[in-house]
Amino acid sequence: MHIKRILHSELSKRVDWKKVIILLGPRQVGKTTLVEELASQLGHDYLLFTGDEFQTVEFLSNPNLEFLKSFIGKHKVIVIDEAQRIPEIGLTLKLMADHFTGIQLIVTGSSSLELASSANEPLTGRKWEYKIFPISWQELTDWQGLAKALPKLEKLLVFGSYPEIISNTGEEIALLQNLSSSYLYKDLLNFKGIRRPELLHKLLQALAWQVGSEVSYNELSRTVQADKSTVSAYIDLLEKAFIIFKLNPFSRNLRSEISSSRKIFFIDNGMRNSIIGNYAALSNRNDIGQLWGNFLISERQKLLSYNGFYGKTYFWRTTRGQEIDYVEEIDGKIFAFEFKWNPKAKSKFPTSFVETYNPVTTQVIHKDNFWQWLGHYPYTNQ
Repeated sequence: MHIKRILHSELSKRVDWKKVIILLGPRQVGKTTLVEELASQLGHDYLLFTGDEFQTVEFLSNPNLEFLKSFIGKHKVIVIDEAQRIPEIGLTLKLMADHFTGIQLIVTGSSSLELASSANEPLTGRKWEYKIFPISWQELTDWQGLAKALPKLEKLLVFGSYPEIISNTGEEIALLQNLSSSYLYKDLLNFKGIRRPELLHKLLQALAWQVGSEVSYNELSRTVQADKSTVSAYIDLLEKAFIIFKLNPFSRNLRSEISSSRKIFFIDNGMRNSIIGNYAALSNRNDIGQLWGNFLISERQKLLSYNGFYGKTYFWRTTRGQEIDYVEEIDGKIFAFEFKWNPKAKSKFPTSFVETYNPVTTQVIHKDNFWQWLGHYPYTNQ
């Protein structure tokens, strides 16, 4: 099975034999496969190193220029996989980018914990950076067509869309258990800021049960029995490890608008369900609304990211309980969306929001029209 990744053509355009191409994303989403495909099409033999190997870490941690020249030799394409495991990798990449002419560096990282912090400043103006996620709805329909993709919707809501899950029907639970136990914490537990692994697990479970709801750090601190600053720091690390992401509230004009809370979602539905240990079919669940909302927003984030969206995304709620599930803002234009699993469910956008932010485009997304919303980027040439 080979699913063509949307980012492949974009990465190909960025090959200039000067700047470093950096690909970030969770483990097991296909980073290595994608960069090896890219490297193999460049017309040169390539060197592949991985930060999961001790020797690579030893060789590429704080090397000097003369060593690098001998180490790389005449190779023109160098791939460094899981580079976040290599101390001071940013300085190493800067040396190579500055002093090696006519080479293409391609780097992956399964967290931005170390890689972003060590690479950002040294590589200012010297890199192209992209994020890759589990298989997107658009990639799935490009691969199989809509007729075959639509019947898979309920499985996607329960098991998610990691490549291994998509391609191994019937093995989803075992594979998800392996993914979550082997890879979920791998980079986090090697990070110096994590001192209480058991707290990390408790926090993830609490977030999984509250997915799509407003999150109070004070309430979470009581639930997991840790202080608020620790909870905040751990949530930040989970986001940098591409396990969760946050939506902030949209607030501009109304005094009654919520402005200090946030909602937290999981990058992948299957990973969320593995954390709470619930793989039941939709007909036997009472959290379909949470699964539907997490699926739609995580998939929309993929679509926007892959198409270079430079706007902002939010949710909206007032102190009186009026709310809108999801808001996008770009070039001063506002688009509001409500999510309903049942196409017949009634939905009304709050008058106060529509009147305050007029003109605003509104749309209800349900299981009969979601495929259009997730399959087409709407903001080109607006």
